[in-house]
Amino acid sequence: MGHYLDNVPFSGIISIRDMMYTVKNPFRLGPGDVSFDAPDTVKAAMRRAIDENCSHYHQTTGVPKLLELLAEKLRSRNRIPVGDPSEVMVTTGGIHALYIACQALLEPGDEVVIPDPTWPPCAGNVRAARAIPVPCPLHERLAWRYDLDELASKITPNTRAIYINSPHNPTGGVLTREDVEAIAAIAARHGVWLLSDEAYEDVIFDGAEHVSPASLTGMYERTISLYTFSKTYAMTGLRLGYVAAQDPQLRERMKKALFYTASNVSSVVQFGGIGALEGSQASVSAYRDELKARRDLFYRGITDAASGTFTGEPPRGAFYAFLRIDPGWGPAAGEPGPSLSWRMTEYLISQGRIGCVPGVDFGANGEGYIRFCFARDRGELSGALDSMRALFSSRPARNGFATPAPVPGS
Repeated sequence: MGHYLDNVPFSGIISIRDMMYTVKNPFRLGPGDVSFDAPDTVKAAMRRAIDENCSHYHQTTGVPKLLELLAEKLRSRNRIPVGDPSEVMVTTGGIHALYIACQALLEPGDEVVIPDPTWPPCAGNVRAARAIPVPCPLHERLAWRYDLDELASKITPNTRAIYINSPHNPTGGVLTREDVEAIAAIAARHGVWLLSDEAYEDVIFDGAEHVSPASLTGMYERTISLYTFSKTYAMTGLRLGYVAAQDPQLRERMKKALFYTASNVSSVVQFGGIGALEGSQASVSAYRDELKARRDLFYRGITDAASGTFTGEPPRGAFYAFLRIDPGWGPAAGEPGPSLSWRMTEYLISQGRIGCVPGVDFGANGEGYIRFCFARDRGELSGALDSMRALFSSRPARNGFATPAPVPGS
């Protein structure tokens, strides 16, 4: 048996999904899924593909038209100097892009510096390639960014890559241009790769800037850039992602991993991706504006509803509230047993029907925090806040939040 997989943990999100099935009428603020539907341009393109019998094998790396559109998008929007569509591959979601990149890049014993907290499949995919994830803290005092000297100290002779995820899941932190330039300089100085997960590239607020590391001078040759249609176009269940890399040998290895795990990504879904890119992009900004409104609604509401139990600043990217839990929160506060973040998660689900994810599931540095997804519709967010208010109403108010501006129409 493949015993090495015994060391690849499942995300705690799997357990949370099971817990959520035990409650009636839950508020699903746990999974990172938006309540929006995919744009009509996507659905029309998929219907047309079905009607035109586009249901046969396609080339492993992707439908040629989609690859051409992706190469142009990477050049024009991300400023990455993609030379040819062959430098892009279509994958079954962003998680699959990360999997084939790790399989192609890493050898047993290689180290990959990853953020802590981090998206759980990051560490899992590193381990699945028989490599070693090396956590480096993100700091709340730095708006969930790195201490760059601390990051540099994590590099050893065994380091093969640095994984960065900006905007970041679960914290919503966004690396500045100066951060990205400094991380790129560290990678170049030590001769290591960058794995750049840009799943939330279009979900940014308050004037934040998304910078693709591969757009920096000399960095495309040592960067593997990972993307998904899930967040930008609300296509989470359709499973469509892509990866870009310049190095021909690396791409040949990724192509093998792609072939042996998918042969080719669903043809009908790929035509949906063509529809997304060729059609109006109005939905992208509309989704972002609505997500900002929901963020502000949630943070304004939780200040009142949780009475100081949760504290934290609104994120500048992604669609998660990563909140610090008051260490003195009971029941059974301070007693031996499950972690504080797991205790709070179980309490919110069982007593409040509120889906959430314990911070410790994202790494040791996430213990004492909890993640809520505010991409659900306003009614569901308001229902969760009302439920919290009932749970925490007996606590004295201790306001630890920055109060957002009023939300129009809420």
